[in-house]
Parts: sequence; C-alpha cells; structure tokens
Amino acid sequence: MNTGAEYETVRVGAGRVTLSDRRTRRTWAVELAPYRLGVYPVTRELYARVTGRPADGGERLPAEDVSWWDAVGFCNALSLRDGLTPAYDVRPDDETVARDTSADGYRLPTEAEWEHACRAGTTGPRYGSLDAVAWHRGNSGGRIREVGGKQPNAWGLHDMLGNVWEWCWDLYDPEVYGTYRVLRGGGWFDEHWSCRASVRRRSHPTFRVDDVGFRLARPADR
Repeated sequence: MNTGAEYETVRVGAGRVTLSDRRTRRTWAVELAPYRLGVYPVTRELYARVTGRPADGGERLPAEDVSWWDAVGFCNALSLRDGLTPAYDVRPDDETVARDTSADGYRLPTEAEWEHACRAGTTGPRYGSLDAVAWHRGNSGGRIREVGGKQPNAWGLHDMLGNVWEWCWDLYDPEVYGTYRVLRGGGWFDEHWSCRASVRRRSHPTFRVDDVGFRLARPADR
C-alpha cells in the first residue's frame, strides 16, 4: 500500500473489463494499464484540510455534496499540496477540462478503471454478499456511514459499493446527455439493485447531493 502524504492507495494491475449499458443494451471492452486507486472514498476530514470547507463533524464520513467540478478541483489542489503535477488543465471560461496523461498527480478514475477495481477479479454483480460489503437502503439506517465499515474486496478496496456514489472521469453519453458525467457504485439510500458493479448512473457535473462522493486514482508507479 502507498499512503502518499495522507491518501492511502493500492496498486491495481493491468486488466480487461467489459462495460455495459442497460439503456442502450450496448457492451464494450476496455484494456487497462496498471494504476493506483484509493482504498476509501475521500473523507470529510481530508476534503476539509485541502479545501478549507468545514468538515461539520464525522471526519471519517465520505465527503459528499461534492460536484464533479469540485472533485476535479480537489484532485489538483491535493496534487499541488503534495508536490505532484496536477492531472487537469481546468479552463473555466469555456467550462472544459483536459487531462494530462503524463502527470503524476491525483485524478478521478475512468469508469473502466472503477469497475475493474470494484470487481477485483470477480464476475458476479457484487464482490461479496450485499450486507457484508455495502451500506444501502436496507441497512444504512437512512444515513451516510464512516468509510471502511464494511468488508473490502479481494484487492483491499472498501466501499466500492454503497455508502456514496462515486464520480468518474468519463462523459456518460455526450451525443444524448451532453456534459453529464458517470457515477458508479450506489449509495446509502439506494435499493439493492443499484449497488452492483455494472450499474451506471449519470448526472450534470455541477450536481451536488448527500449520497455522491468520489475516490482518487494515480499512475501506478509514481
């Protein structure tokens, strides 16, 4: 494991994942190089330290009410704080973001990276029994929960399913939904069918709500 300054990550090996979309009934395969991914979603504590936003208690709770734009900004801010090259060139005038693939800084995972890491070599809808691995509507008590409270997958990643939806880098379907970005994983208020490795959700990049957060990726060997 690699903690960097504060954010703990694990190395995820190269692989191949097949993504699917129920709306269009389309499937597509993606080949992946190795990368690093956060063991937990970004917490309120870390988000507060980097951004100055009050943690409002519950420091080990996932940072939520975070838009895709907020998450991208956080990636760059944490990279700069830790002496890394920011992964994103943010252009607020025309509301675009370009990714520097040579940068060693933090970034959002692609949805292929997210699903590959979530599955951790499994092929079913989940990497374990639902109640053992995820906070969802049936067991969360109607509230967000601290990270790490459920069993990790085989690669040591916690909360890949349930607790908070996680922003990914990808556009969902730009021809139909424009700038909408991909969310993965399901949240504490969701029914069991949303907490599956293959489920895709979309939202506008300015959207904020109390069951959406994010985790970070980095290059594998930097």
